[in-house]
Amino acid sequence: MNDAKAALWRDPHPLVLASTSPTRRALLESAALPFAARAPAVDERALEMEMARRGASPEDISLALAGAKAASVAVEQRHSIVIGSDQVLALEERRFNKPASRTELAEQIAALAGRTHRLHSAVAMMRGDDVLAAFVASASLTMRALSPSEIELYCDLAGDGALESVGGYRLEGVGVHLFTAVEGEHSTVLGLPLSPLLAHLRALGALAF
Repeated sequence: MNDAKAALWRDPHPLVLASTSPTRRALLESAALPFAARAPAVDERALEMEMARRGASPEDISLALAGAKAASVAVEQRHSIVIGSDQVLALEERRFNKPASRTELAEQIAALAGRTHRLHSAVAMMRGDDVLAAFVASASLTMRALSPSEIELYCDLAGDGALESVGGYRLEGVGVHLFTAVEGEHSTVLGLPLSPLLAHLRALGALAF
């Protein structure tokens, strides 16, 4: 931890991110937060399917997934503030996951093209067994109409990296070409809403300012 980050972080124990996502790690790094990343042990799809079967909303599903991720890491990092996060993409009643193949990627982009969808990014913060905070921030994104050939070109440009993102796009990459309008905080679109997260850390006395 460098001196500046040490001066910013006031909690006696290190911050832990329950995620291996490069994008979420980059967001915390951009905020000059010192942290360690740990992989959560959660069967995300099984939990998501069970909650969907019960009729849970996309927001509630994202919160449950974020909470499960935080809890799976907090059990071993009991003294640290642990951050779990998850994102659910919803187009009306349909939820989208990460595409499993190029074919599925093209199908997802075709379904989203010319329409507005919502991204629900949830965060759960835990210390041991205690839930310190849990919240959802949402963003609305309007994708422009795309021809089949344009979708194929996008898939070529995006490559396998698009398979790692919900909905098959990364706004911080070539996916930016897909959209006509984005409403919401950029970090929310990327999967870790920083403004409310930092506000909660301040309220916990974990930040110097």
